[in-house]
Amino acid sequence: MDKMNHLINKAEAIRRSIFKIICEGGGGHIPASLSIVEILVALYYEILNVTPQTISDPGRDRFILSKGHACVSLYAVLADLGFFDKSELDTFGRSGTILGGHPDMLKIPGVEASTGALGHGLPFGTGIAMAGKMDNRDFKVFVVMGDGECQEGSVWEAAMFAAAHRLDNLCAIIDHNRLQAMDTLDNIVPISPLADKWRAFGWHIMEADGHNIKELIDLFSTLPFQTGKPSMIIANTIKGKGVSFMENEPIWHYRMPNGQEMRVAYNELGIEPQ
Repeated sequence: MDKMNHLINKAEAIRRSIFKIICEGGGGHIPASLSIVEILVALYYEILNVTPQTISDPGRDRFILSKGHACVSLYAVLADLGFFDKSELDTFGRSGTILGGHPDMLKIPGVEASTGALGHGLPFGTGIAMAGKMDNRDFKVFVVMGDGECQEGSVWEAAMFAAAHRLDNLCAIIDHNRLQAMDTLDNIVPISPLADKWRAFGWHIMEADGHNIKELIDLFSTLPFQTGKPSMIIANTIKGKGVSFMENEPIWHYRMPNGQEMRVAYNELGIEPQ
């Protein structure tokens, strides 16, 4: 099997894991987690310079999941790579677990920032990138954000700061699925034209199919896109990717599937019934 097929299969396996973890745990954000699977696979299995052995190395790359409600996707990847034992995934949603509904950097090996209050991940990542420049280190900082999150003012303060300080060791990825908790972005607070806004704030912008692992890896491999500028990838995605009745449907942001819906999803994701 060639590398790209391996990564595609890995993404499918992570997607199955996400669905099972959340359903067995009794709650969580399924569509938001499914939306970013290929982004995480491209980063963690091919790009990021970090391993379970180097999580305290000052020279490691940093990944921040600003849209912390999609944390189960990150948990599935970290467990698969050995940052913590896979048996921990079975504790999600149960008393005493380290795996909360938002990631906790003080409890979970490999988690770089406690996130979930939207609008904080980019400022946090910008600070780390600035520290890297000041310490003359060559690590990169990656931040995955939701597109609805770009309605937050703190995002734009960080955007201005990163451009002003020429933080070309910083790459933000927007999970651009065009939905937020209650409706489409355009029906709540429109953010278009998204690329033009970020470009005007001094970032170098590229767009990608957020479910095309090869395209994502090719872009990540060329960072920084422009010396002296922070990089942004607007990843066009489908919220709920892989489960037909969840795709592009705002109602599924919070909702959990019933028995019949579970059977449909298991069949579409290739999960063996239990």
